[in-house]
Amino acid sequence: MRHAVEQLEASRIREVANAGFGRDDVLAFWFGESDEVTPEPIRRAAVESIERGETFYAHNLGLPELREAIADYLSGLHPQIGAERIAVTSGGVSALMLAVQLLVDAGDEVVAVTPVWPNLTAQPAILGAAVRTVPLRAEQGAWSLDLDALRAAVTQRTRLLILNAPNNPTGWTLAREEQQAILDHCRATGTWILADEVYERLYFEPTPKACAPSFLDIATPQDRLVVAHSFSKSFLMTGWRLGWLVLPPHCVDAMGKLIEFNTSCTSVFTQRAGLAALAHEAEITPRVVAHLKHCRDTLLPLLAEVPGVRVQPPRGGMYAFFQLDGFPDSLDVAKRLVTEAGLGLAPGNAFAPEAQGWLRWCFASKEPGRLAEGVRRLRHWLDGQPGI
Repeated sequence: MRHAVEQLEASRIREVANAGFGRDDVLAFWFGESDEVTPEPIRRAAVESIERGETFYAHNLGLPELREAIADYLSGLHPQIGAERIAVTSGGVSALMLAVQLLVDAGDEVVAVTPVWPNLTAQPAILGAAVRTVPLRAEQGAWSLDLDALRAAVTQRTRLLILNAPNNPTGWTLAREEQQAILDHCRATGTWILADEVYERLYFEPTPKACAPSFLDIATPQDRLVVAHSFSKSFLMTGWRLGWLVLPPHCVDAMGKLIEFNTSCTSVFTQRAGLAALAHEAEITPRVVAHLKHCRDTLLPLLAEVPGVRVQPPRGGMYAFFQLDGFPDSLDVAKRLVTEAGLGLAPGNAFAPEAQGWLRWCFASKEPGRLAEGVRRLRHWLDGQPGI
């Protein structure tokens, strides 16, 4: 077995979830997905595709009509993007791994901004890259980027910079001027940017296009930029495993080869579901975002009133990321909350060492009353702790 694989850490989120395995009395907010099922038109499109017998291989890069639909969708949010730049993938996770395989050799230097979903730092490490991190700064429950520290870390030796914004778990979002400064710096150093923008539509600030700032707004097609997207979050399709990449035109053929050697293609009936999602986007995504904002605005004030909690409302994403004073070991307290309070949260140190002492709460709940009950359980548990 390769050393890089042996050194991979098991998911701490899964470790917490395993502590609640088989218990139906646990309120689970540990995974990054809504508890609402995929909308009916999307499900129906997949069923009808299967009934038509569409169970064969497809083009490596995706159905031409889906690539066109994705390009049209993105072009409604950002400057014109052609279908020739789109590669359909078997989920956002696969999109990210394929992008890393496209760009990174063993021994290359990769820089990632953390805290971040652990796959983003594990994927280049699996390929033998040397991964360095630039931590966000936390102050009174809010996170921000030290742009000077990032510029100092990204040099001509840096092959790839990985950014996730809106960010999982912190909700931190890049401002337009920060994106421009990062793009300018990476142009000067020759560094590729991998931008994980799967949460771009889950953005709660008022904007003309109802999405977070994107590198696609300011980059040219020739820039060393790859953007990863997914149908999972804004279309409630986590289990479908359908995503896409936006690539420089000269990289697309090579990406088709990589997809061939990874998954061959994405299933046709899943892609038909994606087409239905985009066809019904105007009725699905705004409702999802409005509901998530309601969930955020239900949970955050209640959490902020809990003694010892430091938290700020996230600008994007589906998570409340909060610090709990007096409990420095995130994994330990997350396991105790499961077993002693029936409350399932993700430990902060699953996302970076600097997030030790923090907890992530996914507020994507079909019934916001579950969020209030979760806070009640947290309060009750804290009231029973000695010295708190």
